[in-house]
Amino acid sequence: MESRQLTVDELAYLSDAVSRPKLIDGEEDFEKTTEVILDPITMPRAPKWWLIVLVGAVSGLLLYGVSVGYLFYEGTGVWGISHPVVWGYAIINLVWWIGIGHAGTLISAILFLARQRWRTSINRFAEAMTIFAVLCAVQFPLLHLGRPWYAYWFFPLPNQMGMWPNFRSPLLWDFFAFSTYFTISLMFWYVGLVPDLAVLRDRAKSKVKAMVYGFFALGWRGANRHWQNYERAYLILAGIATPLVLSVHSVVSFDFAVSQLPGWHTTIFPPYFVAGAIFSGFALVLTLMIIAREVYGFKQMVTIYHIDTMNKFLLATGTMVGYAYTMEFFIAWYSGNEYERFAFVNRAFGPYAWAYWTMFSCNVFVPQIFWFKKMRRHIAVTFVVSILVNIGMWFERFVIIVTSLHRDFLPANWSYYIPTWVDIATYVGTFGLFFTFFLLFLRYLPAIAISEIKGIMNKADPHYKGYTSSASSNR
Repeated sequence: MESRQLTVDELAYLSDAVSRPKLIDGEEDFEKTTEVILDPITMPRAPKWWLIVLVGAVSGLLLYGVSVGYLFYEGTGVWGISHPVVWGYAIINLVWWIGIGHAGTLISAILFLARQRWRTSINRFAEAMTIFAVLCAVQFPLLHLGRPWYAYWFFPLPNQMGMWPNFRSPLLWDFFAFSTYFTISLMFWYVGLVPDLAVLRDRAKSKVKAMVYGFFALGWRGANRHWQNYERAYLILAGIATPLVLSVHSVVSFDFAVSQLPGWHTTIFPPYFVAGAIFSGFALVLTLMIIAREVYGFKQMVTIYHIDTMNKFLLATGTMVGYAYTMEFFIAWYSGNEYERFAFVNRAFGPYAWAYWTMFSCNVFVPQIFWFKKMRRHIAVTFVVSILVNIGMWFERFVIIVTSLHRDFLPANWSYYIPTWVDIATYVGTFGLFFTFFLLFLRYLPAIAISEIKGIMNKADPHYKGYTSSASSNR
């Protein structure tokens, strides 16, 4: 076989490739990668496990419909809320679900702008999770209104009754934050899907599928002008979405921080809430990603390196959250405010101490295991930790809301909050809503961005040895 001397560019590429982490395991082949990603979509029938899980998800969705219908019929008295705990599961679940959605924007937008190439294997999971989590979150402010058919009153639209919006109301702030976040996230997700929808259009085996995918592919043909417009639009949306990571959950934290209630009235809430949101969002991405890579055979594209990197984010944000927990106690002591001191001592040693220490253990102690590289790369450990983190983050919202409310300034008002079956059924039902959408996403849309995953392969680099032959053979 004839040998040739490598060029300077090829030598530079090879030396750089040695120092870079490997983002794709096994043999790199464009055609095989496309087939692996599209196999769950192009198979004639959905697998049995998918149908079984879908039945469970739809059952949860029906439970949600029943509980909400009963709530509308009877009123919010069927919830466990009472004086002084006027905020219960509805606001707890609102903050928890909206926090879940933050990882999607972080992975897709901020890591894209930072040119973090490892994001390409997981960004589609995260973007879809963001949209479905926001859909679950926006249900709860409407339900908490008591009379949701009057929800249009807080829209920022003047009307003939003179009901001008109250711009000092946190409810209106939430409206702006959630609607903006959902709109930008949906657009960002859809723009990234366009090249893959064209691939599905071209491979569709029925006219109906070809028409549907073709309609949403917007006439994509892969022309140079199409790619230029696509990359420009994707970059602009990433730039717009980046501030939302900080702003949306900061606005949610203002729902609490602008009040005068001990335990809420603190300036640490905006960064504390943002770190906690990213923390819980990354944990759920890991949970869903680990399941999908095992079931769909995505191990070649979602590698141990990806899991290791995600676990480093969990460790960092978990440490930030732990720092916030500690500083809350310090500031309560340093302030000299006896009501503030009592609120935090009551959290740790009062009637809800079990919830506080569950929160602290899951969010602070458990992630510390990821200081060890072996644990960061252990699939089973990662899966368990990701679930425990989201349990802990739900309890964080429970502790913030319930323990700050159940001990009022007057001991005569003190009470113990206990959720009812309607509270629990509504919360469980939102999981049905989330997983119904997520399963449909896995069945009909690519779970991994085809064009982006090919872009990080060595074969896509012009300096790669054999680039010309590999590119021409995979057109």
